[in-house]
Amino acid sequence: MALNGKRIAVVMPGHNVAKTLEMTVRELPDIVDVTILVDDHSADGTGQLGKQLGLTVCTHDRNRGYGAGQKTGYAKALGLGADIAVMVHPDYQYDPKLVTAMVGMIAYGVYDVALGSRMIGGTALGGGMPFYKFVANRFLTTLENMFVPAHLAEYHTGYRAFTREVLEKLPLLENSDDFVFDNQMLAQLAFYGFRIGQISCPTKYFAEASSMSFKKGIRYGSGVLATTAQYALTKWGIHHFPIFDPQGRKLIPDA
Repeated sequence: MALNGKRIAVVMPGHNVAKTLEMTVRELPDIVDVTILVDDHSADGTGQLGKQLGLTVCTHDRNRGYGAGQKTGYAKALGLGADIAVMVHPDYQYDPKLVTAMVGMIAYGVYDVALGSRMIGGTALGGGMPFYKFVANRFLTTLENMFVPAHLAEYHTGYRAFTREVLEKLPLLENSDDFVFDNQMLAQLAFYGFRIGQISCPTKYFAEASSMSFKKGIRYGSGVLATTAQYALTKWGIHHFPIFDPQGRKLIPDA
């Protein structure tokens, strides 16, 4: 059931997500060829459950971070011959059934990247997003759109799909191993001129879903501001940073 003959990989970076992993996997559409779970040193049997569900499981020997999980997952997707990789959080915060719509935006050459935005449609607060997170999201996105010409509805969604070319070209190994990896990647996409499409994605906040703590949120926000400044300084020719260097370290496909 491939779309336009494309091989589709779903990448799931996760830490202690055994409670929500199965429900997420069960709702993935039939177009997915391989599902890769990156178990970031969980203590709740996440990796074992992933194997029982028939997933390709990559296990970190220590808790390396959300960004590191993506690096591992995307490298594995490239090694397994994926034409399109979709990151789906295994905590069920983003609806897995939207994978088909996101892949469709890319498979036929309309976009290079697809994002599922919680802000399109105005349902974020109704879906349970804490008010302080909503305000921070709006503030940071407005600021970023002033300097990064992607003009996105939000820069902080974790629901993303990429072509193989994107994953091969971006110097992703220069990015953080922490949460700011997501924001750095979007800045890189804008810097390299990739086409980004967006669709509305409902917000899901519930007890079992993972959520960034306030302390980590402050660190993430600081990282977003730093990334925006680095983008602007590089574009203006004032200073060059490794995350925007065409010769920067890139993913090595992992078969």
